[in-house]
Amino acid sequence: MQWRLPTACVSLLSAACLMAVPTSARATDYPTKPVTFVVASAAGGILDTIGRIVARGMEKLGQPVVVQNVPGGGSSLGTAAVARAPADGYTVGMVATSHAINPSVYASLPYDTQRDFITISHAVSLTNALVVHPSVPAANLQEFIALAKREPGKLNCGSAGNGQSNHLSLEMFNTEAGIKLSHVPYRGSAPALNDVLAGVLTCMFVDVLSAKQHIAAGKLKALAVSSSERVAELPDVPTFAQAGMKEFDANSWLAVVVRAGTPKDVVERLGKSVAQTMKEPEVRQRLLSMGIEPVGALPAESQKFIEKEIARYTKAVKSAGVKID
Repeated sequence: MQWRLPTACVSLLSAACLMAVPTSARATDYPTKPVTFVVASAAGGILDTIGRIVARGMEKLGQPVVVQNVPGGGSSLGTAAVARAPADGYTVGMVATSHAINPSVYASLPYDTQRDFITISHAVSLTNALVVHPSVPAANLQEFIALAKREPGKLNCGSAGNGQSNHLSLEMFNTEAGIKLSHVPYRGSAPALNDVLAGVLTCMFVDVLSAKQHIAAGKLKALAVSSSERVAELPDVPTFAQAGMKEFDANSWLAVVVRAGTPKDVVERLGKSVAQTMKEPEVRQRLLSMGIEPVGALPAESQKFIEKEIARYTKAVKSAGVKID
């Protein structure tokens, strides 16, 4: 006579065996279905462009990656969609510098930036330039600072809005240079840039991609760029360090995040995917031509970077007294 366990016992033993398999081991087949890639902006902008480059790179993991644009709330709506998703690596998000700014600017957010996310990659750094209207009587950054000191509060500088990264770059520039440029907030960078071109505004911090054609045409004058080295397409424009402001940082960035609790090996696999994409010669050449520096940092380094950025912008927001209800 053959002895058999009761069916209920077999079921219990099977469940126990499954529970004994570590989560990381069960995640080794990732991905086994399509991945949703949430871009916290409308289609067509820099965030969307870089997001789609990263998403195409992730498809080399073996599954389709579907880009979903979720704009609004200073990028918080798209970021919230990632925070609500299961912690399984099948919902990934692209976030911008505002990800580090929002916690200290908004009275409340539908997530906790430091608790609810893991940063899988600091993907790129965006080079910004301080541009002025050609009529401004300053040939370089130091002459512009001297002009601002002679006329405190008279020179105005536009931004994409209160609490946006180029607004806070302005506030940090005021502090670092010991000057007072008056802030004029707009609804987006494009209308602010138009008013610099028209001579309504004195200056603004703007990404090189948006400004380079106007600089080349002589419609804007670039005083300095935020990159560590000069931008190839603006070889005559010094970096802030070269212009005498060695500690000033006006770079923006884009990063890729998943919900906290995602299995470690999935996080590592996604991070390596972004790193490999940023190393591809065609991708690097395309990004560098846009004034964008490919970074592709791995998860551990990227997480530390975001924590430092949150601390840096918290200090800037407090100093500027910015708050949005």
